Amino acid sequence: MSELLIETRKISKSFGGVKAVRDVTFSLKAGNIIGLIGPNGAGKTTLVNLLTGVLTPDTGEIIYKGENVTSQRPFQAARRGISRTFQIVQPFPQMTVLENVSAAVLFASGAAKKISHAQEIAFEHLKFVGLEALVNRSAQTLTLPSRKRLELAKSLAMNPSLLLLDEVNAGLNTGEVEQALDMISAIAARGITMKVVLSLSHRIMVLHHGELISEGTAKEVVNDPKVIEAYLGSKFSEKQIFLESFPRV
Repeated sequence: MSELLIETRKISKSFGGVKAVRDVTFSLKAGNIIGLIGPNGAGKTTLVNLLTGVLTPDTGEIIYKGENVTSQRPFQAARRGISRTFQIVQPFPQMTVLENVSAAVLFASGAAKKISHAQEIAFEHLKFVGLEALVNRSAQTLTLPSRKRLELAKSLAMNPSLLLLDEVNAGLNTGEVEQALDMISAIAARGITMKVVLSLSHRIMVLHHGELISEGTAKEVVNDPKVIEAYLGSKFSEKQIFLESFPRV
């Protein structure tokens, strides 16, 4: 049986009068790939921000490896092994590709004490994502697919147990998405737990208006009337129409 890695207990977060996340409870086991989906504005990014310490829940608890981390800061989450990518990629633009990933090794994972050692580790991660030929390029000169790969290398350099990928395929064409999915599969083979995309996921969680409205296999959630209604409206839900063109999120 896989080890329980992280769980939330009825966490909520509001912004003014808007409740972005509502009493969400779930758990993730080590080595699992979990898809977190939902319509725009469902609360997906807010939930990721709560798990990584960017935001603190108004109510509820977050337990990671048996420790209450509800009030952690982002640097504490990183050092505990919780890593993430961003929907809008955010490299250090004036730094080289190698320097970007080396910074993650030095300041987040603690895997190296010297810059030279950090660069060696960083190069291996860049090689994994296919950017070894661009190590001396300025990050701001990269194409979007390459910046996505750099973002992934930075996250892996933090030596995570839990990796949260926020809109990892957004803005990529079909071929680039397939390459990204191959990399995600390779990451999963390392035993890293992830919240990622529908087609690779062991389990799907569906958010709508901040609530966790469905959880299960891909087939189960796409046939759930609550999910169909969230995406297509109540008249489709009432007719139990199968949702064939489910989005990757």
